[in-house]
Parts: sequence; structure tokens; C-alpha cells
Amino acid sequence: MPKVGDQHSRWPPRLLAVYLLAWLALAIAPKYRADWLLENVLVFVTLPLLIWGYRWVRFTMLSYLGLFVFLLLHALGAHYTYAEVPYEAWSQALFGASINEVLGFERNHFDRLVHFGFGLLLLPLAVELLALKLSASVVILRLLAVGLVLACSALYELIEWAAALVFGGELGMAYLGTQGDEWDSHKDTALALTGAILTAVGLAVFRVHPRSLRIGGQSTR
Repeated sequence: MPKVGDQHSRWPPRLLAVYLLAWLALAIAPKYRADWLLENVLVFVTLPLLIWGYRWVRFTMLSYLGLFVFLLLHALGAHYTYAEVPYEAWSQALFGASINEVLGFERNHFDRLVHFGFGLLLLPLAVELLALKLSASVVILRLLAVGLVLACSALYELIEWAAALVFGGELGMAYLGTQGDEWDSHKDTALALTGAILTAVGLAVFRVHPRSLRIGGQSTR
């Protein structure tokens, strides 16, 4: 008889393997190595923690898929720097049209996409993390998760600002990536909040409940 969690455990390691292959490919000759290292500090910390904790706690595939897509986008941004991901060249090559011209954009918006994705893609994981420790209704967990995403997004903007002050020069500007927009941090945080709210509403509409699995213990939900 299969052990508890065997069926659930098949895909997360496969997603991890695909991500690591993509990460290694994008780690080769990044546009700006120092910025690449800064961008990957949080990856170097959080990914080992998730892998280490996998023996005790398993999240839903929705959470793992969201994390997988977000980390791929982040790896792409770290390779080129967020302000210089050449999606315009890609769109011209694939469709013969400029995305920025079609949408009326005047700057590289890849960073905006990733901040929006931070809320949209990681909200399920935030809900399940809170469900591990809190005995609360699903509605309360989702509201708290939206607040957690907002707080993390704001904290990251403060970290970017501090890093720009400490390192200064070209490295500081590459990491900050404001592209001359004085409201960049505010817009990024607002996009993360918007993405989180949209996912929270989607989870409610489709009645998706947090179901983190404790291996060797009881399910949290």
C-alpha cells in the first residue's frame, strides 16, 4: 500500500528539478553578475528552507505551481536585470509587433509583472503557511495572507532601498530598477496587493481550501 503523501510527493521534486536546470542555465553569464548575486540572496535562503521542511510539511500543488512560476520569472529577471529583460525583442521576433506599443507602455514593465505575480502566485502558499499555525476560518486566513503578502512586498521595497544606499553606483541602480520612476516602489507594492486580492477572490469563488499535509501527522485542514 502506498504511504501517506506518496501520490502528492511526485510532482514537487520534478518541479524543483526543472527549476534548478533553468536556474543553472540562467546563472551562466548573467548581464550583471553582482546584481545577479543580490537578486538571488533570498533564493539562497528560502529554497533550502523549503527543501529541508519538505520532509515534514507538504503544500498543495497549487502552492508549488505558483512558487515554481514565480521563481522562474525571478530567475529570468536576475539574469538580465529586471529593467532589461528583452521581452520587446522576443515579441518582435515571435509576433512581429511591439508589446509596449500595443499596450502603450513607455518603459520595461517586466518588474511590474513579477511584483504582480508575487501576490497572484504566492497567495496560496501564504494561506497554507498561516494555516499551519493558526486555527482560524478560511476567510480569516485569506485576509491575513493578503496582509502578509502586502507586508512582504513592502519589506522587499525597503530592502531594495537599503541595498541601493549601501552599494550605490551602477550596482545600486541596477538592483533598485526604478527606471526613473519616483513612484516605482508604491506601484510595485500596489501590484503585489492587487495580485493577492485577485487570487484570494479566486480561491473563494472556486472554494479552494488550504490543505497543507503534515507527513506522519494530521492534515491541518
